[in-house]
Amino acid sequence: MAQIEIHKTKKQSKKWLITGIVGCLLLIFSSIILLLYPFASEEKKTYFNGKFPILFKGKQQANALVEGNSLFVPLAFLQEQIDQSILYDEKSKSVIMTTKSKVVQMPTDSLTYFVNEAPVDLQLSPIISRDGRIFVALDAILPFYGIQYEKLPDSGAILIQADGDQFIFARVIENDINKEKLRLRTGASWQTPYVAEMKPKEAVTIEGEKDDFYFVRKANGIGGYIKKEYITKGEPVKITINRELETTQAPKINGPIHLTWEAVYTKNPNSAKIPEMAGVNVVSPTWFSLAGADGSIKNLASLEYSKWAQGKGYQVWGLFSNSFDPELTHEALKDFDTRKTIIRQLLTFSQMYQLNGINFDIENVYPEDGPLVTQFMREAVPYLHKAGLIVSMDITFAAGENNNWSSFYNRPKLAEIVDYLVVMAYDEHTKATGPGSVSSLPWVENNLQRLLKDVPKKKLILGVPLYARLWKEQTGAEGNVEVSSTAMSMDKVKAWLAEKGVQSSYDPESGQNYAEYLDQGENATYKIWIEDEMSLKKRADLAIKYELAGVASWSRLFGDQTAWTALNLIPDQTVTQND
Repeated sequence: MAQIEIHKTKKQSKKWLITGIVGCLLLIFSSIILLLYPFASEEKKTYFNGKFPILFKGKQQANALVEGNSLFVPLAFLQEQIDQSILYDEKSKSVIMTTKSKVVQMPTDSLTYFVNEAPVDLQLSPIISRDGRIFVALDAILPFYGIQYEKLPDSGAILIQADGDQFIFARVIENDINKEKLRLRTGASWQTPYVAEMKPKEAVTIEGEKDDFYFVRKANGIGGYIKKEYITKGEPVKITINRELETTQAPKINGPIHLTWEAVYTKNPNSAKIPEMAGVNVVSPTWFSLAGADGSIKNLASLEYSKWAQGKGYQVWGLFSNSFDPELTHEALKDFDTRKTIIRQLLTFSQMYQLNGINFDIENVYPEDGPLVTQFMREAVPYLHKAGLIVSMDITFAAGENNNWSSFYNRPKLAEIVDYLVVMAYDEHTKATGPGSVSSLPWVENNLQRLLKDVPKKKLILGVPLYARLWKEQTGAEGNVEVSSTAMSMDKVKAWLAEKGVQSSYDPESGQNYAEYLDQGENATYKIWIEDEMSLKKRADLAIKYELAGVASWSRLFGDQTAWTALNLIPDQTVTQND
């Protein structure tokens, strides 16, 4: 008989089961810790690239060039970071810079540069060309810009600081800390790469902060993030650069400006026949116009007219136009020397005809040539101001893109450059749009509100029309309607209404008086939105409401006696000249 053995299995203890569960939990927890704990990155990155890195506004912007004891920076860096108006003129091989009172020309590889055409001699050329790139001597431009620089130790970085820059002096704390915690990181986290190591008590500057990190910079220019708890803040510092105060000598007008343009096409008017113009304190005769691509100017000016006007208490702002020729404008303004030719002539004419100002009427320009127009004004204003002249410029309301009559104006920049911008608040309706007001009051006010976002009210003059358009809608034999219009002065409008026996009535949509006449013989309907004392007074009220610099009317010949009283912003104006 077989022997049967019976084995008994002991029941596992609950204690071992609990131990196993706890062990598993510890293993899981430790894995999570290992996975998520922010151990400091050991990766190191290079902070600067190349030799003589330029440090500006908290980061490397470019690389400088050092030749002998001279430091040069790329022209592209200056254009992008210091002054967007700096340009390189290909024809004269010169860098052109402008300030409020100076035009600076620095020819390439020349020991002489020019400030308002006065030569300044140097021991080295301020402009050099290397490998097809233009470099500018940093020392040469310091007098014209609120910047300073220093070459930093160890790294050779060039630190450029601008007037108004701010930072805080600070130090690393004294405690003995793990070096990983004193590394400057590329981001506000220990897990980001580091760019440099710090030492206890090391001096730094604080330039920013993010979460619980400061962004600090070492004496050699290298910057990065470090925990706030390892930094002791010191005193704040603001960079102040003392420069020569630039002043202008343009004459001033007490009270609002009331200008009227004197349209001169072939010869000047007989001043003895010009009636009194109550409230007018500026006349702007259309005397000068661009004549050739070489910058030559057609001149219709009259010293006799200037003396008459000033004897009446008017300032004389001679008008210069581009002849409204886009191709001629491009050719004349594309080169520095030609722009300078135009400016020289205007300066000469201002002395010959005893002018108080120049009014620039530049219209019909290719949109891509807008920067040339802005640059021309930058270069003209310092010279004209030095000659004691007020500088104004005529502009239009914005009217969409790729528009020769509107798009090329950089209104905010021009407002910074000139003394006044005169907005020609007309023509709202043309043959392309069909019959309508030359300048309805709602259209003017809506556009004015938009323009005042770009132009300070104290620099804006509201241009108003003293003419109306008589629209003719004539139906042909085949039923087609031909539309045409004729500009009419205020006197001629009154005469036409009287001749046709037509009574005008108020049109609330335009804010003007309106008249319509059906001519049976011509099978035509005539329509006119009238400029009269009422509409002009409303325009003057807009100038007062928005606290503008004044009003300007086109043109003196179109107005009648009611125009001057309607546009008179104050009852008594005087013209003075202040240095």
